Amino acid sequence: MTDRTAAVTRETAETDIEVVLDVDGDGDSTVETGIGFFDHMLDSFATHGLFDLTVQCDGDLEIDDHHTVEDVAITLGDAFAEALGEKRGIVRYADRKVPLDEAVAGIVLDISGRPYFEFDGEFSQDSVGDFTSHMAEHFAMSLAMNAGLTLHAQIEGDNAHHEIEALFKCLARSLDDATRIDERRSDVASTKGEL
Repeated sequence: MTDRTAAVTRETAETDIEVVLDVDGDGDSTVETGIGFFDHMLDSFATHGLFDLTVQCDGDLEIDDHHTVEDVAITLGDAFAEALGEKRGIVRYADRKVPLDEAVAGIVLDISGRPYFEFDGEFSQDSVGDFTSHMAEHFAMSLAMNAGLTLHAQIEGDNAHHEIEALFKCLARSLDDATRIDERRSDVASTKGEL
């Protein structure tokens, strides 16, 4: 199997980002975004997806967290798209639920090459630390749009920390499932011949 890795940078007037991704990693991560809870979520994402992940972001946090979270998601989505290449041999689909105490997150995804996003649920508190809760939904959407995922996500619970953490863990487990190589398949899992 070829290496499924990518190094992607994104520089705008709002953020300066470098993401290094190994889809077939060990769950090692080095993350510095300037938002403590977001760093925790990205570390959790790497751990539970068994992705090796480095994220360095210098963003305009003096304004708010929006540009940092959105642009990291865009860059990470681009990294997944680059690392997966033609997507030969991948399982393609995943369906997962992950609990965290009272909270439950669900993800159904297809690495289809056709970006689409649906989200069902509300976060119980407006923020966790310096992270605005609704940015978790925006992170998932921006990742889906740039990685080429059809992604349906849902959350429920009573604690935004748990809801968001369950969502990130569920997204990680789902991406790990869908990106795995099916040893029975040497081509692309599509009657079209491409994804």
